[in-house]
Amino acid sequence: MVTKSLELIFDFGSPNAYLAMKALPDLLDRTGADLVITPCLLGGIFKATGNKAPMVQYADAPAKLAYENLEMRRFIARHGLTRFRLNPHFPVNTLLIMRGAIVAEDEGLLDDYVDAVNRAMWEEGLKMDDAEVVTSFLSANGFDGPALLARTQEPDIKARLVQNTEAAVARGVFGIPTFFVGDEMFFGKDRLGQVEEALLG
Repeated sequence: MVTKSLELIFDFGSPNAYLAMKALPDLLDRTGADLVITPCLLGGIFKATGNKAPMVQYADAPAKLAYENLEMRRFIARHGLTRFRLNPHFPVNTLLIMRGAIVAEDEGLLDDYVDAVNRAMWEEGLKMDDAEVVTSFLSANGFDGPALLARTQEPDIKARLVQNTEAAVARGVFGIPTFFVGDEMFFGKDRLGQVEEALLG
């Protein structure tokens, strides 16, 4: 059997990306797929595509926004994601921590970095667009915080995040989480059933 890859277009700014990632381990076990995380900047995707966050997009449609929140609560309950908390600083500017993800990827630490920063954002409620908070958190969680943040200012690191984002938009991405199985695109945490079918197909 050929192992398939599941690509996740990812930014820490999406609570739904956190929720989807927490539901992925069982899916990956069932399908035998490998997860590939592609760090992108959600703000850049929105700007390029004209998309908006649900809280903005549905601000004048309270029933739609209420339903979006209901679906989130259902997903949380279905998967037992009791540690999830909406970040009190939301929306958080994720530019710094997404550049950090590129650094972590470059150093072979992306999976651990994503796990840690997801926890900071959506379990501990930290203000992760504050460089001092980020440095302190990373240092307390097994990373060299000052060194990692220093590397976020490298031109190549900045350029790679831009390139990832532009490439995602060119493939049709308009929001996060977006999944790819080969060339097939699936948007949102509620498409995981279709993602699983594609991986098993």
